[in-house]
Amino acid sequence: MKTNEIYLKTAFACMACDGEIANEEVALIKRITADEPKLFEALDVESTLNGYISEINEKGKAFLFEYLREVANAELSESEQLQILTIAIKMIEADEKIEYPEIAFFKKIRFKLDISDDAILKKFPDKQNFLLPDIMIPDEIDLNVLFDDITLK
Repeated sequence: MKTNEIYLKTAFACMACDGEIANEEVALIKRITADEPKLFEALDVESTLNGYISEINEKGKAFLFEYLREVANAELSESEQLQILTIAIKMIEADEKIEYPEIAFFKKIRFKLDISDDAILKKFPDKQNFLLPDIMIPDEIDLNVLFDDITLK
């Protein structure tokens, strides 16, 4: 998977991990596409997102696990890893409602990367709570949401 595809899939996975896609999250994707065209370069963003919607509605949580495996297996530079985390944070904060499943999913993404907490905090000094350890992080993502009705608004 190419890096730009990982970036877009990161945005989508973070949008969908709470079981719904907010209008603000869709608007953020459009802004990123317009303001940073190289980020999703050579991708048909709308078509790709629609494909992801079909996949997550069909596979449910398995879609998120596949994404996490793809991130873990990707050969990414530190700046690319920071870009993934930047996208994740922006998507989580887009609707101004930060919910625990979103933070838990961010932690799962972070766990799949080999970047130090110091490097993350250097870029995001106000995101210490995103890096705090949980009492227990289960291997299974338990979001208690269904993915058979996700749509872009």
